[in-house]
Amino acid sequence: MFENLKKFSPEGNGGEPTPENCTHDCGSCPSGGSCGSFDPASLIEAANKHSNVGKIIAVVSGKGGVGKTLVTSLMATNMKRRGHNVGVMDADVTGPSIPKAFGVTEKAEGSEDGIFPLLTSSGIKTISVNNLLENDSDPVLWRGPIIAGLVKQFWTDVMWGDVDYLFVDMPPGTGDVPLTVFQSIPVDGIIIVTSPQDLVSMVVSKAIKMAEMMDVPVLGIVENYSYFKCPDCGKEHQIFGPSKADDVAKEFGLEVLAKLPIDPKLAALCDRGMIEAFEGDWLDEAAAKLEK
Repeated sequence: MFENLKKFSPEGNGGEPTPENCTHDCGSCPSGGSCGSFDPASLIEAANKHSNVGKIIAVVSGKGGVGKTLVTSLMATNMKRRGHNVGVMDADVTGPSIPKAFGVTEKAEGSEDGIFPLLTSSGIKTISVNNLLENDSDPVLWRGPIIAGLVKQFWTDVMWGDVDYLFVDMPPGTGDVPLTVFQSIPVDGIIIVTSPQDLVSMVVSKAIKMAEMMDVPVLGIVENYSYFKCPDCGKEHQIFGPSKADDVAKEFGLEVLAKLPIDPKLAALCDRGMIEAFEGDWLDEAAAKLEK
């Protein structure tokens, strides 16, 4: 069914790109776009002919475990509640979490025109490698260029239909997949997810510099694990230390979009595949900014 995906399987790949066989995918090339053929505009791939996507927002971080999937899921749900058509592309191929958060267990199907995205309970369109694997627990033991190629196909082969906002849940760091997304997909802006730790300034700096190099606007910062609110007395406790978000935002001239609490209820909803049932207004200002 997914004939185009076969060439990205470990068995079907003939090796990493060579200068003699340039694919113009600088994200998977050792030269990294420094050769004479580099033309940023020429790298953008056309969407599937059955896709009509408005704004594309990538959710990124410089390190793992800070809550990109949570922020992606909450933002997508928030925009859906505000009456928009929403999609979520799970670009974290080696650590896909979007299907779990939304409770999407079906396998993707397709036609000669492309792949159909899967719907969540509220009608959000999603695609993830877990919807293509035979078993959800199977590890993705693919090299970077193969993974990057699959993510590109999530844009070129998936029939997204009419989507106002497409959120891209990115893998951490600045490797093959982020490069491929920024060079191949017309991303309108990124949201950087951080946590209140001393190393946050360094990882945010890397993410911001990558966005600048890729000419992608940074919409703002979301700090996760910012505090824990005691259910008994209502007092807020900064479990991971004082918030660094305001200082980092000021240093780089950015806006703090939200500070998310440590909330066991959110974790429980993700584990049960019911993130769309969350209650909270933490990201309302961020959603309003996207609408503007």
